[in-house]
Amino acid sequence: MTRPPRLAWMAWIAVCIIWGTTYLGIRIALETLPPAAMAAIRWLAAGTIVSVIVWLRGERLPGPRAWPGLALLGLLMIGFGNGLVVYAEQFVPSGLTAVIIATSPFWMVGVEALLPTGERPNRTALAGLAVGFGGIVLLVWPDLVAGGTHAAEFTAGLAALQFACAGWAVGSSYSRRHRRGDDVLGATALQMLFGGAQMALVATLLGEWPAVSLSARSASALVYLTLVGSVGAFVAYVYALRHLPVSTVSLYAYVNPVIAVVLGALVLGEAFTARVVVAAAIVLAGLAVVRAAGRAASPRTSGAVSATMTGDRGVSAHPDLKRAT
Repeated sequence: MTRPPRLAWMAWIAVCIIWGTTYLGIRIALETLPPAAMAAIRWLAAGTIVSVIVWLRGERLPGPRAWPGLALLGLLMIGFGNGLVVYAEQFVPSGLTAVIIATSPFWMVGVEALLPTGERPNRTALAGLAVGFGGIVLLVWPDLVAGGTHAAEFTAGLAALQFACAGWAVGSSYSRRHRRGDDVLGATALQMLFGGAQMALVATLLGEWPAVSLSARSASALVYLTLVGSVGAFVAYVYALRHLPVSTVSLYAYVNPVIAVVLGALVLGEAFTARVVVAAAIVLAGLAVVRAAGRAASPRTSGAVSATMTGDRGVSAHPDLKRAT
């Protein structure tokens, strides 16, 4: 068996770190940028950069026949999956957002169970869901019962995060069932552009553009999210998947929330109490149980679910990326 190159492990470590920092980046960018406008700028810029990379490689973007499906994925993955995360981070701490987003596989279980050809959860998976739900309740309960404007905004943020997870789960399921032979980078570029255009439309309808302004901090965060969080991390993720097992690469899902919680506490002064640590550990334990149950029931489905989790939610990573060239 060929040993994975050292660069593959470095790429995986980069993914773990970068996608754990994007939650902090979003929070800082929101200091001066409206949510939909910020997301639109980020993804339109990232999609343009990836398109240039595709062109420099001498390849073409997918043709018009692929556009409807990629536009739908842009709506589900970027519009819902990322746009609602950005909205939620106006009211929910970045570290807490990362922990809640880590529960996306719970929604994948539900989506699969509703589909005629989907996997039905076994008792182990249901037990994992119960454990993860208990961790979430422990994590958010004090803020929910606090009362006042903060509690209302916090509740709206939590609801947005659940819709983000649901959109991501539906998009992941659609992506796995409608695989195409298009180049991965080309499909990713169009998905980013479609999603960014949709967010730009939302920003226009909400009248956000006149409120756009940049400080040194927010501009730096936006550049970081675009170049490193969207483009750099995705390239590293693709490379890691080509050379490492999916089950290994998917372990970043356990590292991202830890990095986000620690950075939120250190940089933004977010809560880092024993309750937060214990609750986050319970949520991740529930995630581990659900993933283990998925592998036992269907290795193919489990691997695909693991391979479609990307940080603060952005583009879908096709489960057959490992075979991409």
